[in-house]
Amino acid sequence: MPIRILIADDHAVVRQGLRTFLSDEADFEVVGEAGDGVEAVRLAAELLPDVVLMDLVMPGMDGIAATEQIRRDLPDTEVVALTSVLEYASVAGAVRAGAIGYLLKTTKVEELQRAIRAAAAGQVQMSPEAAARLVQEVRAPERPSVLSERETEVLRLLARGRANKEIARDLTIAEKTVKMHVSTILGKLGLQSRTQAALYAGRIGLVPVDQLGVAATDEPPPGAGPRHPTDR
Repeated sequence: MPIRILIADDHAVVRQGLRTFLSDEADFEVVGEAGDGVEAVRLAAELLPDVVLMDLVMPGMDGIAATEQIRRDLPDTEVVALTSVLEYASVAGAVRAGAIGYLLKTTKVEELQRAIRAAAAGQVQMSPEAAARLVQEVRAPERPSVLSERETEVLRLLARGRANKEIARDLTIAEKTVKMHVSTILGKLGLQSRTQAALYAGRIGLVPVDQLGVAATDEPPPGAGPRHPTDR
């Protein structure tokens, strides 16, 4: 099945450009376009995309507020922030709202395509610059001792941008067991998303900050596509 994508940007020329080069990919399907946050929320609920490409600065409801509502109402839809600014408040706001990735509009086409595939597979991805600005944003226990040894292993791999299937393969455990560990990790640390968990891992030194969520610049796993609705 193709990855279903909703584009949200208040500039029609940007939406048209994104649609043009994304539609050239056989595994992508652009299912809709939104010109503001309100329309993005409405279309996301109607179309149930796998990934929303979200501009953060839009009139009316901005991209951060729209991301928060989409992630609250549609936990199986991932949001990748696509913006023209690398500003701390915007990056932090997008991550707090539940965005799984944060990319600049200057990102190369190939990198954006890889980021979309990674997001659809549930992989955390962000630029090293964004990660460096965000590691202090996450508030959670200072020491990972609250986690079991296996949970710490899962967190380390999650923070490096691995999808559940890859973590299961690396640790030789079932994918459903990985999902259970991820839920437990988020619960123990009081976090809401895999991205926040990855940033926490960077803040405590479990993974070097420049290696957090490198899926945006690495090749995705073979055959990466929309994940199963329960693969969070």
